[in-house]
Amino acid sequence: MRTALAAATDRLAAAGVPSPRVDAIALAEHALGVPQLILAAAPRVPDGFETTYAELVRRRAAREPLQHITGYATFRHLTLRVEPGVFVPRPETEVVAQAAIDEVQRLVGGGCRPLVVDLCSGSGVIALSVFSEASGSQVLAIDIDPAAVDISRQNAARLHRAAPNAPIRPSGDVHFVPRDETGPRFQVGDVTDPALLATLEGTVDVVVSNPPYVPDDAVPLEPEVARHDPPRALFGGGSDGLDLPRHVVSAAERLLRPGGLFVMEHADVQGAAVRELVNRTNAFEAATTHLDLTGRDRFVLTRRRPDAHSPD
Repeated sequence: MRTALAAATDRLAAAGVPSPRVDAIALAEHALGVPQLILAAAPRVPDGFETTYAELVRRRAAREPLQHITGYATFRHLTLRVEPGVFVPRPETEVVAQAAIDEVQRLVGGGCRPLVVDLCSGSGVIALSVFSEASGSQVLAIDIDPAAVDISRQNAARLHRAAPNAPIRPSGDVHFVPRDETGPRFQVGDVTDPALLATLEGTVDVVVSNPPYVPDDAVPLEPEVARHDPPRALFGGGSDGLDLPRHVVSAAERLLRPGGLFVMEHADVQGAAVRELVNRTNAFEAATTHLDLTGRDRFVLTRRRPDAHSPD
């Protein structure tokens, strides 16, 4: 086993994989069907392991995402199913989820049952994390991609016993989660639609979002991103990548109650631009930029002003 791991690590390193040793171990765990490989007590290598493992290493060396090969991704405390065609969650987004979780926990501690809306929810990791870690919250997640909504529902069904086969409704027919329903709710919807969630306007406690924000003319450097992440989950529109984030800001302006919290992820070079587009609405308190665990600008945070008028 040690020899196989060393050879796999060398091959992945030569292919430019950022974490070759970690990935080599993860692929071995997947091939063996074990949750954790402890080399000092490694299981007996079954017949056919070498062939199976070599094929997995070949795919990773070709820069296929590890999560697509194993079929799962980890995010905060969750292990979630992923599949090709759906955006792979990033660890940078964990701090965005944390900001929403902190607010929900504060509200729950004060006797409220807060309503959280996750816009451009992708694989649903923020919504699932909020619901898992902030007991007592109501969570509604919206994404334009039916495939992303479907995988989110499957993960919710496994984690929270939510109904995985609820009918997918278009954005004009998205309804609020009944207060006695358990689990987060995932629906197909278009954040650019000014009528999206119109029945919830002025009632939402937290709007959180990790929208597409890569500029249209940018070329992702990582092959895993450029070749495998769906373009609609990456590119935000326009030369600055902020066309879709602008719509998210407008939706948050409509949906949030006075004092409601708005949290939105952005690229590490977009902090000043995102603060400007938020502050330009005059609907929010002064926006602040917050860092991810690598010390880079990662998300904007602000609150709906109590004296601000709803947009026309």
